[in-house]
Amino acid sequence: MSSILKAKQTLRSVTPEAGHYFFGYYDKCPWDVSGKYMLALRAKFMDRSPEPDDEATIGLIDLHAGNRFLPLDTTQAWNWQQGCMLRWLSATEVIFNVRGKESFSSKILNVESGESRTLPLAVYAVSPDGINAVSLNFSRVHNNRPGYGYPGFEDINKNIDAPYDDGIFLMNLKTGEAKLIISIGSIVDSFCRDGKKTPHWFNHLEFSPDSKRLIFLHRWYESGKRITQFFSVNPDGSQLYCLADDGMTSHFCWLDNSRVLAWARKKEIGDRYFLFRDRTQDVEVIGEGLFHDDGHCSYSPDRKWILTDTYPDAVEGKRSLLLYNVGKRQLITLGRFYGPLPKELARRCDLHPRWSRDGNKICFDSIHEGSRKIYVMDISAIIQEGESCV
Repeated sequence: MSSILKAKQTLRSVTPEAGHYFFGYYDKCPWDVSGKYMLALRAKFMDRSPEPDDEATIGLIDLHAGNRFLPLDTTQAWNWQQGCMLRWLSATEVIFNVRGKESFSSKILNVESGESRTLPLAVYAVSPDGINAVSLNFSRVHNNRPGYGYPGFEDINKNIDAPYDDGIFLMNLKTGEAKLIISIGSIVDSFCRDGKKTPHWFNHLEFSPDSKRLIFLHRWYESGKRITQFFSVNPDGSQLYCLADDGMTSHFCWLDNSRVLAWARKKEIGDRYFLFRDRTQDVEVIGEGLFHDDGHCSYSPDRKWILTDTYPDAVEGKRSLLLYNVGKRQLITLGRFYGPLPKELARRCDLHPRWSRDGNKICFDSIHEGSRKIYVMDISAIIQEGESCV
Protein backbone atom coordinates (compact mmCIF):
# COMPACT_ATOMS: atom_id res chain seq x y z
CA MET A 1 0.00 0.00 0.00
CA SER A 2 1.31 3.44 -0.86
CA SER A 3 -0.06 6.88 -0.09
CA ILE A 4 0.96 10.49 -0.60
CA LEU A 5 0.52 12.80 2.36
CA LYS A 6 0.48 16.59 2.02
CA ALA A 7 3.29 17.09 4.48
CA LYS A 8 4.99 20.04 2.79
CA GLN A 9 3.23 22.55 5.03
CA THR A 10 5.43 21.35 7.88
CA LEU A 11 8.60 21.91 5.84
CA ARG A 12 10.91 24.79 6.70
CA SER A 13 14.45 25.82 5.91
CA VAL A 14 16.60 26.24 9.02
CA THR A 15 19.58 27.86 7.30
CA PRO A 16 20.23 31.51 6.39
CA GLU A 17 19.61 32.79 2.88
CA ALA A 18 23.23 33.85 2.29
CA GLY A 19 25.69 31.04 1.60
CA HIS A 20 25.24 27.33 0.96
CA TYR A 21 24.51 25.06 3.92
CA PHE A 22 24.46 21.30 4.27
CA PHE A 23 25.20 18.57 6.77
CA GLY A 24 26.28 15.55 4.76
CA TYR A 25 25.48 11.90 5.10
CA TYR A 26 22.34 10.15 6.28
CA ASP A 27 23.98 8.00 8.99
CA LYS A 28 24.56 10.75 11.59
CA CYS A 29 22.23 12.93 13.66
CA PRO A 30 22.91 16.70 13.44
CA TRP A 31 20.69 17.57 16.44
CA ASP A 32 22.30 17.91 19.87
CA VAL A 33 20.80 16.09 22.85
CA SER A 34 18.74 19.15 23.87
CA GLY A 35 17.24 19.70 20.42
CA LYS A 36 18.31 23.34 20.48
CA TYR A 37 21.22 23.10 18.05
CA MET A 38 21.93 21.44 14.73
CA LEU A 39 25.37 20.94 13.23
CA ALA A 40 25.94 22.30 9.73
CA LEU A 41 28.59 23.20 7.17
CA ARG A 42 28.65 26.44 5.19
CA ALA A 43 30.34 26.81 1.80
CA LYS A 44 30.85 29.82 -0.45
CA PHE A 45 29.94 27.95 -3.65
CA MET A 46 27.85 25.00 -4.82
CA ASP A 47 28.65 24.65 -8.53
CA ARG A 48 31.84 22.56 -8.32
CA SER A 49 33.68 20.07 -6.15
CA PRO A 50 35.97 21.41 -3.41
CA GLU A 51 39.65 21.84 -4.20
CA PRO A 52 42.45 21.29 -1.63
CA ASP A 53 42.47 24.85 -0.27
CA ASP A 54 38.70 25.38 -0.23
CA GLU A 55 37.38 25.82 3.29
CA ALA A 56 33.99 24.95 4.70
CA THR A 57 32.84 26.62 7.91
CA ILE A 58 31.62 24.34 10.69
CA GLY A 59 28.92 25.74 12.90
CA LEU A 60 25.77 25.38 14.96
CA ILE A 61 22.28 26.39 13.92
CA ASP A 62 20.49 27.84 16.95
CA LEU A 63 16.93 26.62 16.43
CA HIS A 64 15.74 28.65 19.43
CA ALA A 65 17.15 31.95 18.16
CA GLY A 66 15.83 32.38 14.64
CA ASN A 67 18.06 29.69 13.15
CA ARG A 68 21.14 31.83 13.68
CA PHE A 69 24.35 30.21 12.39
CA LEU A 70 27.15 30.17 14.98
CA PRO A 71 30.57 29.49 13.38
CA LEU A 72 32.87 27.14 15.32
CA ASP A 73 35.80 26.27 13.06
CA THR A 74 36.81 25.60 9.46
CA THR A 75 38.01 22.54 7.57
CA GLN A 76 39.71 21.74 4.28
CA ALA A 77 38.80 18.04 4.47
CA TRP A 78 35.27 17.87 3.11
CA ASN A 79 33.08 16.86 0.19
CA TRP A 80 29.47 17.44 -0.82
CA GLN A 81 28.33 13.90 -0.08
CA GLN A 82 29.59 13.33 3.45
CA GLY A 83 30.82 16.72 4.58
CA CYS A 84 33.76 16.36 6.97
CA MET A 85 32.25 13.45 8.95
CA LEU A 86 30.99 16.03 11.46
CA ARG A 87 29.10 14.50 14.38
CA TRP A 88 28.35 14.84 18.08
CA LEU A 89 30.50 12.84 20.50
CA SER A 90 28.70 14.10 23.62
CA ALA A 91 26.43 16.93 24.74
CA THR A 92 29.29 19.42 24.27
CA GLU A 93 31.89 17.78 21.99
CA VAL A 94 31.93 17.27 18.23
CA ILE A 95 34.41 15.50 15.96
CA PHE A 96 35.27 16.29 12.33
CA ASN A 97 38.03 15.80 9.79
CA VAL A 98 40.67 18.41 8.92
CA ARG A 99 43.64 18.70 6.56
CA GLY A 100 46.99 19.08 8.29
CA LYS A 101 50.38 19.87 6.80
CA GLU A 102 51.21 16.28 5.93
CA SER A 103 47.99 14.27 6.20
CA PHE A 104 44.30 14.27 6.95
CA SER A 105 43.44 14.05 10.62
CA SER A 106 40.47 14.66 12.92
CA LYS A 107 39.68 17.20 15.59
CA ILE A 108 37.58 16.94 18.74
CA LEU A 109 36.15 20.32 19.69
CA ASN A 110 34.24 21.41 22.79
CA VAL A 111 31.57 23.74 21.43
CA GLU A 112 31.18 25.54 24.77
CA SER A 113 34.79 26.09 25.88
CA GLY A 114 36.45 26.10 22.45
CA GLU A 115 39.08 23.63 23.64
CA SER A 116 40.19 21.10 21.06
CA ARG A 117 42.62 18.28 20.42
CA THR A 118 43.76 16.63 17.21
CA LEU A 119 43.91 12.90 16.47
CA PRO A 120 46.38 11.40 13.97
CA LEU A 121 43.82 9.91 11.56
CA ALA A 122 40.72 11.21 9.84
CA VAL A 123 37.61 9.37 10.99
CA TYR A 124 34.99 7.58 8.94
CA ALA A 125 32.74 6.15 11.66
CA VAL A 126 32.66 6.42 15.45
CA SER A 127 31.61 3.57 17.73
CA PRO A 128 28.38 4.30 19.63
CA ASP A 129 30.17 3.69 22.94
CA GLY A 130 32.50 6.61 22.08
CA ILE A 131 35.68 4.59 22.54
CA ASN A 132 36.93 4.01 18.99
CA ALA A 133 36.72 5.29 15.45
CA VAL A 134 37.59 3.65 12.15
CA SER A 135 39.51 5.37 9.39
CA LEU A 136 40.20 4.93 5.68
CA ASN A 137 42.72 6.34 3.25
CA PHE A 138 40.63 9.30 2.03
CA SER A 139 43.14 10.04 -0.73
CA ARG A 140 42.61 6.57 -2.19
CA VAL A 141 38.85 6.93 -1.93
CA HIS A 142 39.10 10.31 -3.67
CA ASN A 143 41.04 8.76 -6.56
CA ASN A 144 38.65 5.86 -7.07
CA ARG A 145 35.29 7.33 -6.00
CA PRO A 146 35.32 11.11 -6.49
CA GLY A 147 33.05 12.90 -4.06
CA TYR A 148 33.67 10.58 -1.10
CA GLY A 149 37.32 11.28 -0.34
CA TYR A 150 39.31 14.49 -0.05
CA PRO A 151 41.78 16.18 -2.43
CA GLY A 152 45.06 17.51 -1.11
CA PHE A 153 47.42 14.56 -0.58
CA GLU A 154 48.72 11.90 -2.92
CA ASP A 155 47.94 8.27 -2.15
CA ILE A 156 51.35 6.65 -1.61
CA ASN A 157 49.86 3.36 -2.88
CA LYS A 158 48.20 4.87 -5.95
CA ASN A 159 50.12 2.50 -8.24
CA ILE A 160 49.39 -0.58 -6.10
CA ASP A 161 46.06 -2.23 -6.84
CA ALA A 162 45.66 -4.06 -3.53
CA PRO A 163 48.11 -2.82 -0.86
CA TYR A 164 48.73 -4.79 2.32
CA ASP A 165 49.58 -1.71 4.39
CA ASP A 166 46.31 0.10 3.68
CA GLY A 167 42.69 -0.61 4.51
CA ILE A 168 40.60 -0.08 7.64
CA PHE A 169 42.30 1.40 10.71
CA LEU A 170 40.91 1.30 14.26
CA MET A 171 41.80 4.35 16.36
CA ASN A 172 41.27 4.93 20.07
CA LEU A 173 39.59 8.31 20.48
CA LYS A 174 41.24 8.99 23.82
CA THR A 175 44.84 8.07 23.05
CA GLY A 176 44.95 8.33 19.25
CA GLU A 177 46.57 4.89 19.08
CA ALA A 178 45.73 3.27 15.74
CA LYS A 179 46.26 -0.05 14.02
CA LEU A 180 45.38 -1.65 10.67
CA ILE A 181 42.65 -4.26 11.24
CA ILE A 182 41.79 -5.28 7.65
CA SER A 183 44.06 -4.74 4.65
CA ILE A 184 42.85 -4.36 1.10
CA GLY A 185 45.36 -6.96 -0.01
CA SER A 186 44.06 -9.59 2.40
CA ILE A 187 40.47 -9.13 1.22
CA VAL A 188 41.48 -9.38 -2.42
CA ASP A 189 43.51 -12.53 -1.76
CA SER A 190 40.64 -14.27 0.01
CA PHE A 191 37.50 -13.00 -1.68
CA CYS A 192 38.14 -11.32 -5.02
CA ARG A 193 37.39 -13.46 -8.04
CA ASP A 194 39.54 -11.50 -10.48
CA GLY A 195 42.80 -10.92 -8.68
CA LYS A 196 44.64 -7.60 -8.36
CA LYS A 197 44.59 -6.18 -11.87
CA THR A 198 42.52 -3.14 -10.97
CA PRO A 199 42.56 -0.70 -8.02
CA HIS A 200 40.57 -1.85 -5.00
CA TRP A 201 39.31 0.25 -2.10
CA PHE A 202 37.05 0.18 0.96
CA ASN A 203 34.16 2.51 1.68
CA HIS A 204 31.08 3.03 3.86
CA LEU A 205 31.95 1.83 7.35
CA GLU A 206 29.40 1.64 10.16
CA PHE A 207 29.48 0.21 13.70
CA SER A 208 26.66 -1.89 15.14
CA PRO A 209 24.62 -0.26 17.94
CA ASP A 210 26.56 -2.19 20.60
CA SER A 211 29.92 -1.27 18.96
CA LYS A 212 30.86 -4.96 18.64
CA ARG A 213 30.60 -5.35 14.86
CA LEU A 214 31.53 -3.30 11.83
CA ILE A 215 30.16 -3.41 8.28
CA PHE A 216 31.94 -2.12 5.18
CA LEU A 217 32.08 -2.31 1.39
CA HIS A 218 34.94 -3.59 -0.80
CA ARG A 219 34.88 -2.11 -4.30
CA TRP A 220 36.66 -2.24 -7.63
CA TYR A 221 35.86 -1.83 -11.34
CA GLU A 222 35.45 -4.49 -14.02
CA SER A 223 35.10 -3.26 -17.62
CA GLY A 224 34.02 0.15 -16.35
CA LYS A 225 31.38 -1.27 -14.01
CA ARG A 226 31.71 -0.89 -10.25
CA ILE A 227 31.61 -4.17 -8.31
CA THR A 228 30.87 -4.36 -4.58
CA GLN A 229 31.22 -6.96 -1.83
CA PHE A 230 29.55 -6.48 1.56
CA PHE A 231 31.37 -7.54 4.75
CA SER A 232 31.01 -7.57 8.52
CA VAL A 233 33.86 -7.92 10.99
CA ASN A 234 34.78 -7.46 14.64
CA PRO A 235 36.56 -4.16 15.42
CA ASP A 236 39.79 -6.07 16.04
CA GLY A 237 39.63 -7.62 12.55
CA SER A 238 38.43 -11.06 13.64
CA GLN A 239 35.36 -13.03 12.50
CA LEU A 240 35.28 -11.51 9.03
CA TYR A 241 32.15 -12.51 7.10
CA CYS A 242 31.02 -11.82 3.52
CA LEU A 243 27.33 -10.93 3.68
CA ALA A 244 26.77 -10.30 -0.03
CA ASP A 245 28.82 -11.12 -3.12
CA ASP A 246 26.44 -10.65 -6.05
CA GLY A 247 28.12 -7.51 -7.36
CA MET A 248 26.04 -4.69 -5.86
CA THR A 249 25.46 -3.46 -2.33
CA SER A 250 24.79 0.21 -1.76
CA HIS A 251 23.40 2.11 1.24
CA PHE A 252 22.72 0.35 4.52
CA CYS A 253 21.91 0.75 8.22
CA TRP A 254 21.75 -1.47 11.28
CA LEU A 255 18.32 -2.52 12.60
CA ASP A 256 19.83 -4.03 15.74
CA ASN A 257 23.06 -5.74 16.76
CA SER A 258 22.56 -8.69 14.42
CA ARG A 259 20.51 -7.40 11.45
CA VAL A 260 21.38 -4.93 8.69
CA LEU A 261 19.10 -3.33 6.11
CA ALA A 262 20.80 -2.74 2.73
CA TRP A 263 19.87 -1.99 -0.85
CA ALA A 264 21.60 -4.91 -2.52
CA ARG A 265 21.41 -7.52 -5.23
CA LYS A 266 20.57 -11.18 -4.96
CA LYS A 267 20.93 -12.85 -8.34
CA GLU A 268 17.89 -15.04 -7.85
CA ILE A 269 15.71 -12.12 -6.70
CA GLY A 270 17.09 -8.87 -8.05
CA ASP A 271 17.74 -5.47 -6.45
CA ARG A 272 15.78 -4.92 -3.24
CA TYR A 273 15.98 -3.68 0.30
CA PHE A 274 17.19 -6.82 2.07
CA LEU A 275 17.39 -7.40 5.79
CA PHE A 276 20.60 -9.38 6.34
CA ARG A 277 21.27 -11.42 9.48
CA ASP A 278 24.92 -11.01 10.40
CA ARG A 279 27.24 -13.97 9.91
CA THR A 280 24.56 -15.93 8.03
CA GLN A 281 23.12 -16.04 4.52
CA ASP A 282 19.60 -15.44 5.88
CA VAL A 283 17.92 -12.48 4.15
CA GLU A 284 14.41 -11.01 4.09
CA VAL A 285 12.99 -8.67 1.46
CA ILE A 286 11.63 -5.44 2.95
CA GLY A 287 8.87 -3.50 1.19
CA GLU A 288 8.44 -5.90 -1.72
CA GLY A 289 6.76 -4.12 -4.64
CA LEU A 290 7.03 -0.69 -2.99
CA PHE A 291 10.72 0.24 -3.29
CA HIS A 292 12.03 0.38 -6.83
CA ASP A 293 15.26 2.33 -6.41
CA ASP A 294 18.30 2.70 -4.20
CA GLY A 295 18.06 5.24 -1.38
CA HIS A 296 19.68 6.46 1.82
CA CYS A 297 17.89 4.35 4.42
CA SER A 298 17.73 4.60 8.21
CA TYR A 299 15.48 3.29 10.98
CA SER A 300 13.63 5.57 13.36
CA PRO A 301 14.88 5.58 16.96
CA ASP A 302 12.08 3.15 17.93
CA ARG A 303 12.80 1.01 14.83
CA LYS A 304 9.17 1.14 13.68
CA TRP A 305 9.79 3.27 10.58
CA ILE A 306 12.29 3.42 7.72
CA LEU A 307 13.21 6.79 6.25
CA THR A 308 14.75 6.88 2.78
CA ASP A 309 14.86 8.80 -0.48
CA THR A 310 15.40 8.32 -4.21
CA TYR A 311 17.62 9.77 -6.89
CA PRO A 312 15.95 12.20 -9.31
CA ASP A 313 13.45 10.78 -11.77
CA ALA A 314 14.16 11.06 -15.48
CA VAL A 315 11.07 13.14 -16.30
CA GLU A 316 10.96 15.96 -13.73
CA GLY A 317 14.37 15.68 -12.08
CA LYS A 318 12.72 15.33 -8.66
CA ARG A 319 13.86 13.30 -5.68
CA SER A 320 11.28 11.59 -3.48
CA LEU A 321 11.37 11.61 0.31
CA LEU A 322 9.87 8.36 1.62
CA LEU A 323 8.67 7.00 4.96
CA TYR A 324 7.87 3.31 5.42
CA ASN A 325 5.73 1.93 8.24
CA VAL A 326 7.37 -1.42 9.00
CA GLY A 327 4.39 -2.86 10.92
CA LYS A 328 1.74 -1.85 8.36
CA ARG A 329 4.03 -2.28 5.33
CA GLN A 330 2.84 1.11 4.11
CA LEU A 331 4.92 3.53 2.07
CA ILE A 332 4.28 7.26 2.48
CA THR A 333 5.64 9.88 0.10
CA LEU A 334 6.49 12.93 2.20
CA GLY A 335 7.45 15.13 -0.73
CA ARG A 336 9.26 15.44 -4.05
CA PHE A 337 12.05 17.96 -4.50
CA TYR A 338 13.70 19.25 -7.66
CA GLY A 339 17.39 18.43 -7.89
CA PRO A 340 18.56 16.90 -11.19
CA LEU A 341 21.91 15.21 -11.46
CA PRO A 342 24.72 17.54 -12.63
CA LYS A 343 27.35 16.43 -15.13
CA GLU A 344 29.86 16.39 -12.29
CA LEU A 345 28.13 13.76 -10.15
CA ALA A 346 30.44 14.36 -7.19
CA ARG A 347 28.74 17.70 -6.48
CA ARG A 348 25.15 16.46 -6.62
CA CYS A 349 22.87 17.21 -3.69
CA ASP A 350 21.24 14.04 -2.40
CA LEU A 351 18.53 14.47 0.23
CA HIS A 352 20.31 12.22 2.75
CA PRO A 353 17.35 12.32 5.19
CA ARG A 354 18.12 12.07 8.92
CA TRP A 355 16.06 11.49 12.06
CA SER A 356 15.86 13.75 15.09
CA ARG A 357 16.73 12.06 18.36
CA ASP A 358 13.09 11.76 19.43
CA GLY A 359 11.91 10.51 16.04
CA ASN A 360 9.35 13.29 15.58
CA LYS A 361 11.29 15.31 12.99
CA ILE A 362 13.51 14.68 10.03
CA CYS A 363 15.97 16.91 8.19
CA PHE A 364 17.53 16.76 4.75
CA ASP A 365 19.72 18.72 2.33
CA SER A 366 18.23 20.07 -0.88
CA ILE A 367 18.74 22.59 -3.69
CA HIS A 368 15.11 22.86 -4.85
CA GLU A 369 15.02 26.58 -3.96
CA GLY A 370 18.21 27.41 -5.83
CA SER A 371 20.86 27.11 -3.13
CA ARG A 372 21.98 24.37 -0.76
CA LYS A 373 19.87 24.44 2.35
CA ILE A 374 18.98 22.22 5.28
CA TYR A 375 15.26 21.59 5.76
CA VAL A 376 13.36 20.27 8.76
CA MET A 377 10.00 18.51 8.57
CA ASP A 378 7.81 17.72 11.56
CA ILE A 379 6.33 14.25 11.02
CA SER A 380 4.98 13.68 14.54
CA ALA A 381 1.35 13.63 13.35
CA ILE A 382 2.18 10.98 10.75
CA ILE A 383 4.02 8.91 13.33
CA GLN A 384 1.16 9.13 15.83
CA GLU A 385 -1.44 8.22 13.21
CA GLY A 386 0.63 5.30 12.00
CA GLU A 387 1.17 3.91 15.46
CA SER A 388 -2.50 4.21 16.40
CA CYS A 389 -3.52 2.14 13.38
CA VAL A 390 -1.07 -0.71 13.82
